[in-house]
Amino acid sequence: GAYFRALEDAISTATESAITIDVGNDSEVEKVIASCIGTKFMNRYSDLMVRLSLTAVKTVAVEQNGRTLIDFKNYAKLEKIPGGELEESEVLSGVMFNKDVTSGNMRRRIEKPRIVLLDSPLEYKKGESQTNVEITSEADWGKLLKMEEEYVEKMVGDIMRFKPDLVVTEKGISDLALHLFQKAKVSCIRRLRKTDNNRLARASGATIINRPEDLKETDVGTRAGLFEVRKIGDEYFSYIIECDSPKACTVVLRGGSKDVLNEVERNLQDAMCVARNIILNPRLVPGGGAIEMTVSQRLAATAKSMQGVAQMPYAVVGEALEVIPRTLIENCGGSVIRTLTALRAKHAGGESPMWGVNGNTGELADMAQLGVWEPLEVKVQTMKTAVEAAAMLLRIDDIVSGISKRKEHAGGGAAGGDDDDNGLD
Repeated sequence: GAYFRALEDAISTATESAITIDVGNDSEVEKVIASCIGTKFMNRYSDLMVRLSLTAVKTVAVEQNGRTLIDFKNYAKLEKIPGGELEESEVLSGVMFNKDVTSGNMRRRIEKPRIVLLDSPLEYKKGESQTNVEITSEADWGKLLKMEEEYVEKMVGDIMRFKPDLVVTEKGISDLALHLFQKAKVSCIRRLRKTDNNRLARASGATIINRPEDLKETDVGTRAGLFEVRKIGDEYFSYIIECDSPKACTVVLRGGSKDVLNEVERNLQDAMCVARNIILNPRLVPGGGAIEMTVSQRLAATAKSMQGVAQMPYAVVGEALEVIPRTLIENCGGSVIRTLTALRAKHAGGESPMWGVNGNTGELADMAQLGVWEPLEVKVQTMKTAVEAAAMLLRIDDIVSGISKRKEHAGGGAAGGDDDDNGLD
């Protein structure tokens, strides 16, 4: 219980020390994201990474029932294309996927397209179980084929009623359907991934339809400004961009090789996580071990004013938090004891709560001036995880030691010739 009380006090201390930033002010948010990228491979292109991550996260942010939802894993796709310069990376105001139109004669550029999205095949449905048909004349065979054609024509007709410019399906499209669409000057894309289709639906305002006969005017996507197929290297990419307030996007990453692109992707993922945390909870605490030292000092002071067994958990949790500034000093090759004592003195009485360890020099510095900030959300989660994991291990140790004591007791009773084994049968 005392460990969890210490955790509650630590969280409240961190919350008191936090400052709130204006999420509407991009420059403030960008500074925090930049401090996350500062030590990574993409350090040289920090401005580009910060801009890409913040734009992507703000694009996919949605207000729902008074809450902000930011699902960038499903709605902000990172598309890695080897070749070109890193500076060519961009966040599209829409989506892009590695597909070409199904037939070569179809239009590859359409302005303000009307988009229909399907997750059903536009071909004759084969029987799920084994079907036998007995044909007595050649006319019957022709009739069967005609029925198949009529079924496909009806599906195409149901779609064509709404005058679409682009039809996208997750399944296949038969040759006859392609021929009919081509005659009507409608472009088609088939076998698109489910995740890409979901993104396209959110960006263009279309609804994914399961049966063509259920299609309504409100299901047609009209928010896209341009559909265009572009060739990059040997691959064709379909761009559906210039969308009106898209709630999904594609981040196009360019770079010299696959290894470089993989590293850029990892760094961008980190930056997007930081951007999301700040937008959801725009409260920051100083980095460089400053907040850990502030919390440690508060817990140590509380421990001194307490009596009994609860005093020790408070003291050890506070002491454990000092491992962060200590590790930072060690990594820089600084004098651990001297620097840590100086940092404790700075934080004594809460006079300089912003002072921490400069990660480059190993000396003490004002984190507010250095611009090293961390989201409060991350710090609180770290403390919770650490204390809960430690408390769980201690509980297991207590149970194990209790069982072993009972076994020893039972063994001693048996050696003395006592039949009573304390119910440990």
